[in-house]
This record gives sequence, structure tokens and C-alpha cells, in this order.
Amino acid sequence: MKRLAKATVRTALNLLFFAVIGTAILASTYSLTRNLIAQSEVAEKLKLINQVVPESLYDNELIKDTLVIPANTRLGTEKDTVAYRGRKNGQPSVVVLESIAPDGYSGKIGMILAINYTGDITGVRVVWHKETPGLGDYIEFAKNKWISQFSGTSHLRYQEDDWKVKKDGGQFDYMAGATITPRAVVKAVHNALHYFEENRTMLFAPAAGNTQAEGTAQQKEKP
Repeated sequence: MKRLAKATVRTALNLLFFAVIGTAILASTYSLTRNLIAQSEVAEKLKLINQVVPESLYDNELIKDTLVIPANTRLGTEKDTVAYRGRKNGQPSVVVLESIAPDGYSGKIGMILAINYTGDITGVRVVWHKETPGLGDYIEFAKNKWISQFSGTSHLRYQEDDWKVKKDGGQFDYMAGATITPRAVVKAVHNALHYFEENRTMLFAPAAGNTQAEGTAQQKEKP
């Protein structure tokens, strides 16, 4: 019995030893790779943002000049999102917003869009979607340039009734046999443009004490 007890204790101690060593290795690995992972995430985010915002529009650290936007029906969001603000020579120039089209053919469509201070859309990109491959995926910039038609649009260029696909009497192209997806995207982009115009001052307001720090948007929910 004593021999069995000693063997059991020895086994338990060995397991504890290896558990401690394993935990230490994992902790060490995480510590070493955490900064690299964070840098990679920032680089990927900036790469996507630079697809919708020409670098000539800002000279600040756009990725750090952020504002938390509460869930909003205009943007189609159900939780907080982050807006990225570009400034040129200290003056507000462009903002990148997250928007969701809730009524795609197969579900929600996540997007980012950039709008300059005067209200012109500089670019839109679909970040994720569940649309039918071959029909709905033409909203992806890598597969089709359809999404590029939003660049340069504004309420000065298009009136309210123009923000529809051409099949519905609007100004935007669509793919025959797949109108639900572009309808959803056009509607979401238009709603985001309205959100921008309704909240322009708030969106570009510097965070208290530091324009590069993260702030919290305090605005009334728009219908």
C-alpha cells in the first residue's frame, strides 16, 4: 500500500510539474506573439481602410483617431462600432463608418464606407456576407468592381429617389437575376450617408483632451 501511495504521489507531482511548465511556455509564447498579432491586425485594418480612403485625404494617424458609435438603426448596427477619422492639416477631412445591410438575400451584409467632410462617398467595401456564391458575391470588390460605383456619390449628385437600382427607377447598376443583394447594399449605403449628414459635427469632434484618443459618440437614436 505504501509503495502504491508513493507511486501515486510521484505521478501527481510529475503531472503538476509538466502542467506548470506547459502553462509557463504558453504564457511566454503569448507574451512574445501578442504584439506581433496586434501589429498584424492593425496593418490589415489599415489596408482595408486605405481601399476606401485615399492616403492624400489625411495626414494624422487615422487608425488611432477613433470614435465609438452606439448601435444605430441608420447604420443597421446592433452593437457599438468604431469610426475612424481622417484629418488634413488639423482639419476634419474623412470618416470611415461600419454599416450593415440587414436585408440581403441570405442575411446580413457587413460593410465599411468612407465619407469626406463635404458629404461625398470616397469608397465602399463589403467586409462579410452570406450571399449565394456566383450570384451574390459580385458585391465583393476582389471579384467584381460593382461596389466601385458608389465612389463619388452624394446627395448633391443623386436625389432621394435616385438611391435605388435601375430596375426600380434609380441610378445604380445591378446583376440580372440578382436584385435583392444590390437593393440591400444601395439602401444601407444611402442610410449611412443620412447618418453622416445628421451627425457630421459629432463624428469629427475631437475626443476630450486628445484627438488621437478614443471617444464615445453621444447622439440621439435616429429612426
